[in-house]
Amino acid sequence: MFAYGSLMWNPGFEVAASESAAASGWHRAFSLRIERLRATSDAPGLMLALRPGGSCSGLILKLPCETKKEDLRTLLAREIRYAEVCGMVRWVSVRTPTGIRRALTFWASPKRSQLTEKVPLDEAAELIAQACGPAGSCAEYLHRTVLDLAERKIFDRNLWQLQKLVAARLQVLPPQDWPDGGVDHPRPVNPA
Repeated sequence: MFAYGSLMWNPGFEVAASESAAASGWHRAFSLRIERLRATSDAPGLMLALRPGGSCSGLILKLPCETKKEDLRTLLAREIRYAEVCGMVRWVSVRTPTGIRRALTFWASPKRSQLTEKVPLDEAAELIAQACGPAGSCAEYLHRTVLDLAERKIFDRNLWQLQKLVAARLQVLPPQDWPDGGVDHPRPVNPA
């Protein structure tokens, strides 16, 4: 699997092996509009997707041979719940320290899709700051992703900017009005 967002810090399966990887021709962006998991129809949000252009650093994760089929079914159920979006699952070529590999990834489409259209950073920050659902808040998802990327020495300037904008929006609200009730206080992470 090519992981570029939450699969890096929450793969949902026992990882048999991992390796740093970069997908050329793709970049990560908060462009997947959602109304479930970390959002609701009253407070929609955004999750990460791969959009054409640029380069995206992440990881390739190897599923254990013994549980590969079961793990893959679980991942598909988690990431792709509707037949209408099965085109968002694809194989991508990634550069690793050991050479070029092919890896399966989610939420990547070379075609224009209303689900993953480009969202301006200000609009993205507004949606992320307000969205919260049964799986937590979009602000927490962004924060955990930025922290994980920083620990791996992966710096994505758009995510740094986005998390600053989201944190600024949350700072002006009293914690009880935060989407997660102030339980998880995302603060900007400074790339060092």
